[in-house]
Amino acid sequence: MADLETRLDAAADAFQTAGMPVISAAMLDFASEALGGEVLQLSFDEGDSAQILAGIDRFFAPTDALVSRSEIAVPQVFVSDMDSTMIGQECIDELADFAGLKAQISEITERAMQGELDFEKALRERVALLAGLDESAIASCLADRITATPGAKTLTATLAAQGTRCVLVTGGFHHFADAVGEELGFHRVVGNRLDVEIGKLTGKLVGGITDATTKAAVLAEEMAKIGVNARSLATGDGANDIPMIEAATYGFAYRAKPKARASANGRVDRGDLSVILALLGIPPKDWVVS
Repeated sequence: MADLETRLDAAADAFQTAGMPVISAAMLDFASEALGGEVLQLSFDEGDSAQILAGIDRFFAPTDALVSRSEIAVPQVFVSDMDSTMIGQECIDELADFAGLKAQISEITERAMQGELDFEKALRERVALLAGLDESAIASCLADRITATPGAKTLTATLAAQGTRCVLVTGGFHHFADAVGEELGFHRVVGNRLDVEIGKLTGKLVGGITDATTKAAVLAEEMAKIGVNARSLATGDGANDIPMIEAATYGFAYRAKPKARASANGRVDRGDLSVILALLGIPPKDWVVS
Protein backbone atom coordinates (compact mmCIF):
# COMPACT_ATOMS: atom_id res chain seq x y z
CA MET A 1 0.00 0.00 0.00
CA ALA A 2 2.88 2.36 0.78
CA ASP A 3 4.27 1.87 -2.71
CA LEU A 4 0.83 2.55 -4.20
CA GLU A 5 0.48 5.75 -2.19
CA THR A 6 3.92 6.89 -3.33
CA ARG A 7 3.06 6.28 -6.97
CA LEU A 8 -0.33 7.93 -6.53
CA ASP A 9 1.29 11.06 -5.06
CA ALA A 10 3.77 11.16 -7.94
CA ALA A 11 0.99 10.67 -10.48
CA ALA A 12 -1.12 13.42 -8.91
CA ASP A 13 1.83 15.83 -9.09
CA ALA A 14 2.44 14.91 -12.74
CA PHE A 15 -1.21 15.39 -13.66
CA GLN A 16 -1.27 18.73 -11.83
CA THR A 17 1.79 19.89 -13.80
CA ALA A 18 0.12 18.81 -17.05
CA GLY A 19 -2.99 20.82 -16.22
CA MET A 20 -5.10 17.79 -15.27
CA PRO A 21 -5.47 17.95 -11.49
CA VAL A 22 -6.76 14.86 -9.70
CA ILE A 23 -9.91 15.81 -7.78
CA SER A 24 -10.06 12.63 -5.72
CA ALA A 25 -8.55 9.18 -5.45
CA ALA A 26 -10.06 6.08 -3.88
CA MET A 27 -9.67 2.32 -3.76
CA LEU A 28 -12.76 0.33 -4.76
CA ASP A 29 -13.27 -3.15 -3.35
CA PHE A 30 -14.58 -5.88 -5.62
CA ALA A 31 -14.72 -9.61 -5.93
CA SER A 32 -11.73 -10.55 -8.08
CA GLU A 33 -9.10 -12.62 -6.32
CA ALA A 34 -6.89 -12.19 -9.38
CA LEU A 35 -6.60 -8.47 -8.65
CA GLY A 36 -6.50 -8.62 -4.88
CA GLY A 37 -10.07 -7.31 -4.72
CA GLU A 38 -9.40 -3.63 -5.34
CA VAL A 39 -9.12 -1.11 -8.15
CA LEU A 40 -7.92 2.47 -8.13
CA GLN A 41 -10.42 5.21 -8.98
CA LEU A 42 -9.18 8.66 -10.01
CA SER A 43 -11.45 11.64 -10.70
CA PHE A 44 -10.59 14.60 -12.96
CA ASP A 45 -12.40 17.81 -13.81
CA GLU A 46 -10.72 18.17 -17.18
CA GLY A 47 -8.12 16.62 -19.43
CA ASP A 48 -7.84 14.56 -22.60
CA SER A 49 -8.65 10.85 -22.14
CA ALA A 50 -5.55 9.73 -24.04
CA GLN A 51 -3.31 11.97 -21.93
CA ILE A 52 -4.88 10.71 -18.72
CA LEU A 53 -4.42 7.07 -19.74
CA ALA A 54 -0.83 7.77 -20.75
CA GLY A 55 -0.23 9.28 -17.32
CA ILE A 56 -1.82 6.28 -15.61
CA ASP A 57 0.41 3.98 -17.68
CA ARG A 58 3.46 5.85 -16.53
CA PHE A 59 2.83 5.10 -12.87
CA PHE A 60 0.55 2.08 -12.74
CA ALA A 61 1.19 -0.13 -15.80
CA PRO A 62 0.08 -2.83 -16.31
CA THR A 63 -3.21 -1.04 -15.92
CA ASP A 64 -6.92 -1.74 -15.65
CA ALA A 65 -8.62 1.60 -16.20
CA LEU A 66 -11.59 3.46 -17.60
CA VAL A 67 -11.60 7.17 -18.44
CA SER A 68 -15.03 8.67 -19.07
CA ARG A 69 -15.99 12.30 -19.59
CA SER A 70 -19.52 11.63 -18.34
CA GLU A 71 -21.00 9.87 -15.34
CA ILE A 72 -20.35 6.12 -15.54
CA ALA A 73 -23.44 3.92 -15.59
CA VAL A 74 -24.48 0.44 -16.70
CA PRO A 75 -24.55 0.24 -20.52
CA GLN A 76 -27.69 -0.78 -22.36
CA VAL A 77 -25.70 -2.51 -25.11
CA PHE A 78 -22.59 -4.68 -24.86
CA VAL A 79 -20.85 -5.72 -28.09
CA SER A 80 -17.76 -7.92 -27.89
CA ASP A 81 -15.15 -9.56 -30.03
CA MET A 82 -14.71 -13.30 -29.44
CA ASP A 83 -11.20 -14.61 -30.20
CA SER A 84 -8.59 -13.63 -27.59
CA THR A 85 -11.28 -11.56 -25.85
CA MET A 86 -14.26 -13.63 -24.68
CA ILE A 87 -12.27 -16.82 -25.30
CA GLY A 88 -8.58 -17.34 -24.76
CA GLN A 89 -7.77 -18.63 -28.22
CA GLU A 90 -7.83 -17.70 -31.92
CA CYS A 91 -10.19 -20.33 -33.33
CA ILE A 92 -8.70 -20.37 -36.81
CA ASP A 93 -5.21 -20.94 -35.39
CA GLU A 94 -6.40 -23.86 -33.28
CA LEU A 95 -8.31 -25.32 -36.22
CA ALA A 96 -5.22 -24.96 -38.38
CA ASP A 97 -3.37 -27.21 -35.96
CA PHE A 98 -5.59 -30.08 -37.09
CA ALA A 99 -4.35 -29.45 -40.62
CA GLY A 100 -0.70 -29.16 -39.54
CA LEU A 101 -0.64 -25.47 -40.47
CA LYS A 102 -0.82 -23.67 -37.13
CA ALA A 103 2.53 -21.89 -37.35
CA GLN A 104 1.85 -20.60 -40.86
CA ILE A 105 -1.70 -19.45 -40.15
CA SER A 106 -0.89 -18.02 -36.69
CA GLU A 107 1.68 -15.70 -38.25
CA ILE A 108 -0.93 -14.30 -40.63
CA THR A 109 -3.44 -13.96 -37.77
CA GLU A 110 -0.99 -12.01 -35.63
CA ARG A 111 -0.12 -9.61 -38.43
CA ALA A 112 -3.81 -9.06 -39.20
CA MET A 113 -4.61 -8.35 -35.54
CA GLN A 114 -1.70 -5.91 -35.37
CA GLY A 115 -3.24 -4.04 -38.30
CA GLU A 116 -0.39 -4.89 -40.67
CA LEU A 117 -2.56 -6.78 -43.20
CA ASP A 118 -5.92 -6.19 -44.84
CA PHE A 119 -8.35 -8.16 -42.68
CA GLU A 120 -10.53 -9.64 -45.43
CA LYS A 121 -7.60 -10.65 -47.61
CA ALA A 122 -5.82 -12.25 -44.64
CA LEU A 123 -8.99 -14.08 -43.60
CA ARG A 124 -9.64 -15.51 -47.05
CA GLU A 125 -5.99 -16.54 -47.35
CA ARG A 126 -6.11 -18.46 -44.07
CA VAL A 127 -9.45 -20.10 -44.81
CA ALA A 128 -8.17 -21.23 -48.22
CA LEU A 129 -5.34 -23.09 -46.49
CA LEU A 130 -7.93 -25.17 -44.60
CA ALA A 131 -9.48 -26.62 -47.77
CA GLY A 132 -10.06 -30.35 -47.42
CA LEU A 133 -10.10 -30.41 -43.62
CA ASP A 134 -12.83 -32.64 -42.17
CA GLU A 135 -15.73 -30.68 -40.69
CA SER A 136 -15.47 -32.97 -37.64
CA ALA A 137 -12.25 -31.16 -36.72
CA ILE A 138 -14.37 -28.14 -35.78
CA ALA A 139 -16.30 -30.05 -33.10
CA SER A 140 -13.08 -31.57 -31.77
CA CYS A 141 -11.38 -28.18 -31.67
CA LEU A 142 -14.35 -26.59 -29.93
CA ALA A 143 -14.53 -29.32 -27.30
CA ASP A 144 -10.80 -29.71 -26.64
CA ARG A 145 -9.18 -26.33 -27.35
CA ILE A 146 -11.64 -23.48 -26.82
CA THR A 147 -12.07 -22.05 -23.32
CA ALA A 148 -13.80 -18.95 -22.01
CA THR A 149 -11.60 -16.12 -20.81
CA PRO A 150 -11.58 -15.77 -17.00
CA GLY A 151 -14.39 -13.45 -15.96
CA ALA A 152 -16.17 -13.64 -19.34
CA LYS A 153 -19.30 -15.41 -18.13
CA THR A 154 -19.51 -13.26 -14.99
CA LEU A 155 -19.30 -10.16 -17.18
CA THR A 156 -22.05 -11.17 -19.62
CA ALA A 157 -24.33 -12.75 -17.00
CA THR A 158 -24.11 -9.70 -14.74
CA LEU A 159 -24.71 -7.23 -17.56
CA ALA A 160 -27.67 -9.29 -18.81
CA ALA A 161 -29.12 -9.31 -15.30
CA GLN A 162 -28.81 -5.52 -15.31
CA GLY A 163 -30.85 -5.35 -18.53
CA THR A 164 -27.96 -5.02 -20.99
CA ARG A 165 -28.33 -6.56 -24.44
CA CYS A 166 -25.20 -8.61 -25.17
CA VAL A 167 -23.99 -9.19 -28.74
CA LEU A 168 -21.02 -11.31 -29.82
CA VAL A 169 -19.58 -10.07 -33.11
CA THR A 170 -16.54 -11.84 -34.49
CA GLY A 171 -14.30 -11.99 -37.51
CA GLY A 172 -14.21 -15.70 -36.69
CA PHE A 173 -16.79 -18.33 -37.53
CA HIS A 174 -20.35 -19.21 -36.58
CA HIS A 175 -19.26 -22.84 -36.18
CA PHE A 176 -17.50 -21.66 -33.01
CA ALA A 177 -19.27 -18.43 -32.13
CA ASP A 178 -22.77 -19.90 -31.89
CA ALA A 179 -21.63 -22.36 -29.22
CA VAL A 180 -19.54 -19.75 -27.38
CA GLY A 181 -22.38 -17.23 -27.51
CA GLU A 182 -24.82 -19.73 -26.04
CA GLU A 183 -22.42 -20.78 -23.30
CA LEU A 184 -21.67 -17.19 -22.26
CA GLY A 185 -25.24 -15.91 -22.52
CA PHE A 186 -25.09 -13.57 -25.51
CA HIS A 187 -28.41 -12.55 -27.02
CA ARG A 188 -27.13 -12.33 -30.60
CA VAL A 189 -24.15 -13.67 -32.54
CA VAL A 190 -22.68 -12.18 -35.74
CA GLY A 191 -19.79 -13.82 -37.59
CA ASN A 192 -18.44 -15.43 -40.74
CA ARG A 193 -19.56 -18.77 -42.18
CA LEU A 194 -17.24 -21.50 -43.38
CA ASP A 195 -18.32 -23.27 -46.54
CA VAL A 196 -18.66 -27.04 -46.13
CA GLU A 197 -19.34 -29.66 -48.79
CA ILE A 198 -19.67 -33.40 -48.19
CA GLY A 199 -18.24 -33.06 -44.70
CA LYS A 200 -15.13 -31.10 -45.66
CA LEU A 201 -14.15 -27.42 -45.66
CA THR A 202 -13.94 -26.01 -49.17
CA GLY A 203 -11.51 -23.24 -48.25
CA LYS A 204 -14.17 -20.60 -48.92
CA LEU A 205 -16.62 -18.50 -46.95
CA VAL A 206 -20.37 -18.21 -47.38
CA GLY A 207 -21.86 -14.72 -47.60
CA GLY A 208 -20.37 -11.37 -46.66
CA ILE A 209 -17.38 -10.79 -44.41
CA THR A 210 -17.74 -9.73 -40.80
CA ASP A 211 -14.93 -7.21 -40.45
CA ALA A 212 -14.16 -3.97 -38.62
CA THR A 213 -16.89 -2.10 -40.51
CA THR A 214 -19.44 -4.77 -39.64
CA LYS A 215 -18.52 -4.67 -35.97
CA ALA A 216 -19.04 -0.91 -35.78
CA ALA A 217 -22.28 -1.23 -37.78
CA VAL A 218 -23.66 -3.85 -35.38
CA LEU A 219 -22.91 -1.58 -32.44
CA ALA A 220 -24.65 1.35 -34.17
CA GLU A 221 -27.63 -0.83 -35.08
CA GLU A 222 -28.10 -2.05 -31.51
CA MET A 223 -27.75 1.46 -30.08
CA ALA A 224 -30.28 2.84 -32.57
CA LYS A 225 -32.89 0.46 -31.18
CA ILE A 226 -32.56 2.18 -27.80
CA GLY A 227 -32.16 5.81 -28.76
CA VAL A 228 -29.72 8.68 -29.07
CA ASN A 229 -28.71 8.59 -25.41
CA ALA A 230 -27.89 4.88 -25.35
CA ARG A 231 -24.78 3.87 -23.41
CA SER A 232 -22.65 1.15 -24.93
CA LEU A 233 -19.75 -1.08 -23.97
CA ALA A 234 -17.40 -2.72 -26.48
CA THR A 235 -14.49 -5.08 -25.83
CA GLY A 236 -11.82 -6.33 -28.21
CA ASP A 237 -8.12 -6.90 -28.68
CA GLY A 238 -7.19 -6.42 -32.35
CA ALA A 239 -7.06 -3.85 -35.11
CA ASN A 240 -10.41 -4.96 -36.54
CA ASP A 241 -12.03 -4.04 -33.20
CA ILE A 242 -10.87 -0.42 -33.28
CA PRO A 243 -13.94 1.18 -34.95
CA MET A 244 -16.39 -0.35 -32.47
CA ILE A 245 -14.09 0.39 -29.51
CA GLU A 246 -13.87 4.04 -30.58
CA ALA A 247 -17.62 4.28 -31.18
CA ALA A 248 -18.64 2.82 -27.81
CA THR A 249 -19.31 4.91 -24.73
CA TYR A 250 -16.93 2.60 -22.87
CA GLY A 251 -14.47 1.04 -25.30
CA PHE A 252 -12.29 -1.54 -23.57
CA ALA A 253 -9.11 -3.08 -24.98
CA TYR A 254 -8.60 -6.48 -23.36
CA ARG A 255 -4.89 -7.43 -23.19
CA ALA A 256 -4.83 -5.87 -26.60
CA LYS A 257 -2.49 -5.18 -29.48
CA PRO A 258 -0.93 -1.68 -29.30
CA LYS A 259 -3.16 -0.07 -31.95
CA ALA A 260 -6.33 -1.36 -30.33
CA ARG A 261 -5.14 -0.36 -26.87
CA ALA A 262 -4.36 3.17 -28.06
CA SER A 263 -7.90 3.54 -29.44
CA ALA A 264 -9.66 2.67 -26.17
CA ASN A 265 -10.81 4.75 -23.22
CA GLY A 266 -10.84 1.61 -21.11
CA ARG A 267 -8.34 -1.20 -20.82
CA VAL A 268 -7.76 -4.46 -18.99
CA ASP A 269 -4.07 -5.38 -18.90
CA ARG A 270 -3.76 -7.04 -15.53
CA GLY A 271 -6.93 -8.75 -14.37
CA ASP A 272 -9.77 -10.76 -15.83
CA LEU A 273 -12.86 -9.47 -17.62
CA SER A 274 -14.81 -9.06 -14.39
CA VAL A 275 -12.74 -5.95 -13.60
CA ILE A 276 -14.90 -4.16 -16.17
CA LEU A 277 -17.86 -4.57 -13.83
CA ALA A 278 -15.94 -2.85 -11.05
CA LEU A 279 -14.89 -0.04 -13.36
CA LEU A 280 -18.54 0.41 -14.39
CA GLY A 281 -19.47 0.81 -10.73
CA ILE A 282 -21.47 -2.42 -10.39
CA PRO A 283 -20.96 -3.66 -6.80
CA PRO A 284 -19.82 -7.26 -6.22
CA LYS A 285 -23.08 -8.13 -4.46
CA ASP A 286 -24.81 -7.69 -7.81
CA TRP A 287 -22.41 -9.86 -9.81
CA VAL A 288 -23.73 -13.10 -11.27
CA VAL A 289 -20.86 -15.53 -10.67
CA SER A 290 -21.01 -19.01 -12.15
